[in-house]
Amino acid sequence: MKEFNIVLAGVGGQGILLAAEILGTAALKEGLNVRVSEIHGMAQRGGSVTSNIRMGERVLAPTILEGTADILLGFEPIETLRNLRFASEKTVVLMNNEPAPPLGLITKMISYPSSGEITKKIRFFTKNIVVMEAAELAKEAGSILTRNVVLIGGLAATEKAPVKIESLKDAIRELVPEKYLAVNMKAFELGYESVQRKTKLWSS
Repeated sequence: MKEFNIVLAGVGGQGILLAAEILGTAALKEGLNVRVSEIHGMAQRGGSVTSNIRMGERVLAPTILEGTADILLGFEPIETLRNLRFASEKTVVLMNNEPAPPLGLITKMISYPSSGEITKKIRFFTKNIVVMEAAELAKEAGSILTRNVVLIGGLAATEKAPVKIESLKDAIRELVPEKYLAVNMKAFELGYESVQRKTKLWSS
């Protein structure tokens, strides 16, 4: 595998940096070359945040070209839409359905589109979309702050990324403080099970 590209998109405070670290660390455990871009945009709470993760045998540049993402991991619906330029018909989109309007949308007093409208627009780019209730699953795990790990669990269930489940779990154990580990591992499992139940998408 020459390269595999993942785009993470959301807003500040959703744990995108940790998610990028987990994915990058897991790829290193698989013996892959990894490049993780710096966080772009306003990384404070409420500002738009994106991260590019490139992994493979020969990965040099840290940023992903438009239309070349294999995975678009959307932490927030509007931010998922904003980053669709990286998607193509082969891209798998996993999107958290929890609206967290970025500051720019609020200050301009622009109305937030419905979930149906957002999903319809994404389907113009790719039919491979899974909408996840990451916030609800994170609360079930024990902390809303684990929505990022819920999404990583969902990504693992697609079996599209070139990293094994155990490598992802090992990365979580390595990067998450011990006192928060149990709730994060629960979040991973809930995200995994949620997407696994939607496997009809991959067989259709």
